[in-house]
Amino acid sequence: MKNAESLRKKSRSDEDLMLRFQAGDETAFEALVRKYQNRVHHFIYRYTKNTEDAEDLVQETFLRMYRSRNSYEPVARFSTWLFTIAINLVKSHYRKNSRMQTKSIYQDEEEGKQAFQLPCTAFLPDKELQSQMVLSMIGNAMNRLPEEFNELLTLREQYEMSYEEIAKIVDLPMGTVKSRINRGRTKLQESIKSAGEEFMIYAA
Repeated sequence: MKNAESLRKKSRSDEDLMLRFQAGDETAFEALVRKYQNRVHHFIYRYTKNTEDAEDLVQETFLRMYRSRNSYEPVARFSTWLFTIAINLVKSHYRKNSRMQTKSIYQDEEEGKQAFQLPCTAFLPDKELQSQMVLSMIGNAMNRLPEEFNELLTLREQYEMSYEEIAKIVDLPMGTVKSRINRGRTKLQESIKSAGEEFMIYAA
């Protein structure tokens, strides 16, 4: 019982610190910075491959965290919220420097295979319309997923994090992370397939 209670307290600690920071406790902010500074730097450097750029983006990440502290809600895991700020800054940095590369968000190179096939949109005459429809299907399907799958799939597919990084961020065992991501992909595929079939019925 004591071990279980200890784990619950540990899992709540970041969120509790953030709530204290929102209430005006600056020491709580400093504690979060100390805990996550190296993690955020390692994460950002993986994308920039430039020490100076990484350091600037780390500072900006915590500055955004400070300024946006009241937008945080305790229903969300603090680490996910913080790394979302970091990855958005990385994306903006790449856009400004015209170095951003794109890839299929559902191609899982770590497992050497594509996660699943998107529904066929060959019946649509316009390629741009096809892309918009597919992206809309994916977005709607993601929103319908339970939070336990949505969060992990977003980190894996949209932010392209490794399983190890995700496990550290959400504080879950690697096996649990992989299992939930695979289950989430299955549910997402089923949802997209259903949406594609409904679209074709309405378009007929």
